[in-house]
Amino acid sequence: QVQLVESGGGLVQAGGSLRLSCAASGRTFSSNAMGWFRQAPGKEREFVAHISRYGGTLYYADSVKGRFTISRDNAKNTVYLQMSGLKPEDTAVYQCAVRRQVYLSGSSRSIDYDYWGQGTQVTVSS
Repeated sequence: QVQLVESGGGLVQAGGSLRLSCAASGRTFSSNAMGWFRQAPGKEREFVAHISRYGGTLYYADSVKGRFTISRDNAKNTVYLQMSGLKPEDTAVYQCAVRRQVYLSGSSRSIDYDYWGQGTQVTVSS
């Protein structure tokens, strides 16, 4: 059974940093694209970043470009999201996701992802 477990969320002041982790279990995802999404209260889920299977291709939403960095450690079956320069509008539940089919590129569409974590709350105070 595939499981994705996020960690690293919390409360931080504006301008601060957090590092989110998403550990996968149940199968190896070294050949699968992975992504991060977020959902704020009363808003739709939105794309944050995605990374190709070996980390060679990264893509970010305009709202986080230059502040967030996605990375992965295939030996640990884990994807990370380093967030810096946090703003109150970054407050949301952050979820990681994985595409089931191998060798596909990453996507900014949530519908293209098959496995999801439960999410971790990030709250940025002003």
